[in-house]
Amino acid sequence: MYSDNKIWLGVSGDEKVSIFPGMANRHGLIAGATGTGKTVTLKVLAESFSDAGVPVFMADVKGDLAGMCLPGENTEDMQKRIARFGLDKAGFSYKSYPTTFWDVFGENGLNLRTTVSEMGPLLLGRILDLNDTQTDVLTVVFKIADDENLLLIDTKDLKAMLQYVSENASEYGPEYGNIAKASVNAIIRSIVALETEGADKFFGEPALSIADWFIQNGSQGGIQILDCQKLIHTPNMYSTFMLWMMSELFETLPEVGDLEKPRMVFFFDEAHLLFKGASKALLSKIEQVVKLIRSKGVGIYFITQSPKDVPDDVLAQLGNKIQHALHAYTPTEQKAVKAAAQSFRENRYFDTYEALINLGIGEALVSVLDEKGVPTVVQRTSILPPQSRMGAIDDSERDRQIKNNMLYSRYNDEFDRDSAYEFLQRQKGMADADAVPVPATDQSQQAPAVQSADPAQQKPAKTPKAKPDKNSAEYHMQKAVKSTAKTTAGTVGREVGKSIGSSIGGKFGKTLGGNVGASIGRGIMGVFFRG
Repeated sequence: MYSDNKIWLGVSGDEKVSIFPGMANRHGLIAGATGTGKTVTLKVLAESFSDAGVPVFMADVKGDLAGMCLPGENTEDMQKRIARFGLDKAGFSYKSYPTTFWDVFGENGLNLRTTVSEMGPLLLGRILDLNDTQTDVLTVVFKIADDENLLLIDTKDLKAMLQYVSENASEYGPEYGNIAKASVNAIIRSIVALETEGADKFFGEPALSIADWFIQNGSQGGIQILDCQKLIHTPNMYSTFMLWMMSELFETLPEVGDLEKPRMVFFFDEAHLLFKGASKALLSKIEQVVKLIRSKGVGIYFITQSPKDVPDDVLAQLGNKIQHALHAYTPTEQKAVKAAAQSFRENRYFDTYEALINLGIGEALVSVLDEKGVPTVVQRTSILPPQSRMGAIDDSERDRQIKNNMLYSRYNDEFDRDSAYEFLQRQKGMADADAVPVPATDQSQQAPAVQSADPAQQKPAKTPKAKPDKNSAEYHMQKAVKSTAKTTAGTVGREVGKSIGSSIGGKFGKTLGGNVGASIGRGIMGVFFRG
């Protein structure tokens, strides 16, 4: 709940526990075992940020965040909680929040799409589960496409580009390095496998414009909910898409320094999937984004079961910590709880370790940054109830929310503009047409000349030209001369074609020009040496 210009999270005894908006972009952690109240905490924070005019992004893994688009229900349990916290005197009311639903599969929300180029080779390599060598080859293919000004929008563009580069590997090798055909084939197989999982839905256009996340609804910040009930079944894809959206925010937004409140708050549920099996290069990218995105005015809040799911370098940057109960049934779990307890600034009125394993549902240990950026003493806190509806919504209500959204017309209809696939198909057709040989006419099979009715106008039939015997020296001499002439003409034509092609189309034009030039050269010489 937003109160006194603060993000009011809960109460500890008679004291309000709040996050200062000016420190909200210093990131945060919401952790705890399953069923301890993380979802309620997430909703309360999202509502409060929205009421403060801050846009919010959330990943809905279980479908139970969708109720934010509707007012809460005045149940007996809610009445007790309102009375317990004295919320009726603090201006608490049931209300809905301006919610936009998204879905990379286009089933439970607006179509969230991106292009292959925008995803980039590093993140795409993770989705495709490529090894380091294959990722390097993919990076080279992206570089060639960029150098040749070829757009990679969807998966058919990428496959066409991979095949083209593989076929012309000898031409590109000296400049870009060895491009192994086996690696290219492995990448294409991975793309085909990805397509069977619905990749044709989320690589395409219109691509997401991050600016659409910053639309205000009166004084409230818009809440963007990505439905991940299906996406979460492919963990690599889920975590990579979340990282891509974080990266888009980082790369799109300008530097703003410290603000009175964040420009946006990004909640990353099931955060352990982001770090599981991540390469060194990817971990480095994650750490860079988390470190630097704060200066863009964005706060990132990781939601996971245990703090140990987050690497230490990232965990150290999370200033606002909300820790729900943890289990300590095994030595490994006990060690994790002790580490979590030691990460808080100690409160002399209770034992942090004991409190962590004895917290009830809806309780949490909370430490936030004060107005000077110093972590507060940990407090045992009871979390407030949300103002919007708890739980999922039915399909008819979701459909109504999607179609009534002002962004529906912008993202509903997909289009496929001219890109790498179409360009390469056209050029291949031109090259094939130029390479078709003109069939030689067999004079011996020609029909007799048509005779005129006037004997004076009659034309004598042409006598077929005698061909040398295949065993004669004359035959072999003609064959050698013709072969040499065509080879020379092909070489000259290729060099001329390369020169012309490179002036209009970079290396691609050079390659195509060489092929077409050689074909034309051989064709011309073939005319002179028919027989």
